[in-house]
Amino acid sequence: MSISPQLRNLNIDLPACPSTLVKLSLLMSDENSSTDQLAALIETDMALSSAVVRTVNSALFGLLKRVETVHEGIRYLGMAQVAGLTYEIGLRGAFPPSPLLQSIWDRAGVRGLAMGRIARQLDVDPWLAHTTGLFAESGRAVLYAYDRQRYAALEVDPADESMLCAAEIEAFGVSHSALGGALCQSWGLSREVSDCVRARPNSPTQWAQERPPVQKLLTISAAVDALLLNPVRSSDPASVWAELEPISHQVGLHFQAFQLATMRVCERLNLGSGEV
Repeated sequence: MSISPQLRNLNIDLPACPSTLVKLSLLMSDENSSTDQLAALIETDMALSSAVVRTVNSALFGLLKRVETVHEGIRYLGMAQVAGLTYEIGLRGAFPPSPLLQSIWDRAGVRGLAMGRIARQLDVDPWLAHTTGLFAESGRAVLYAYDRQRYAALEVDPADESMLCAAEIEAFGVSHSALGGALCQSWGLSREVSDCVRARPNSPTQWAQERPPVQKLLTISAAVDALLLNPVRSSDPASVWAELEPISHQVGLHFQAFQLATMRVCERLNLGSGEV
């Protein structure tokens, strides 16, 4: 899909996708791709390869045995999860380091990992889910890189997506969700991922306008954000599930399976990494 002319006219640059990630996106879209192909591709970039191995060995995954190669990491975690980690590292590297961006990437890593693991238990594509979680707030990084002072001065709770988007549109003429969706397109990610990133701030009543795979990704993302990344909402899980139950039925997710998978994954990630 082409990027909206309206976004082009704003003169806000989108970072270029690293060549390894361009090839990775093509590889993951091929149903016949193999673990050997994925490992070989990642290992062509020594810095990326070592960062992937280091991340796989972190406490977040809790592996009983230390892995020494990308191939071993794929054997333990699967192609989708390692590909998602590779994208996370590449995405971080496309922007200058800063405390605000670090908090965005920390949430992105946890969100992507959780969404991928939940999706795998619900017959939803784990690669799409993982990359959706990674790129959910990527537009915020674009705006921050464009005008650090002005963006840092926005006094809006980032957990309130709709209010944040409204403040961004007033200040910059565009929301982070629109920019994030455009970034996904320019990096060659699927339409499902870009549509989900774009539609995240919308209320669930508006999700019916999206295609069924996107509705499922939005629902999984909402659950992860509320139960794993929002301390206020996660303290009252009953109210979260009361909101999500009718939505899950509407989008075609089996509620009990969705609830069980989400609670199980969130509990494991909290135990593995301490406070998120």
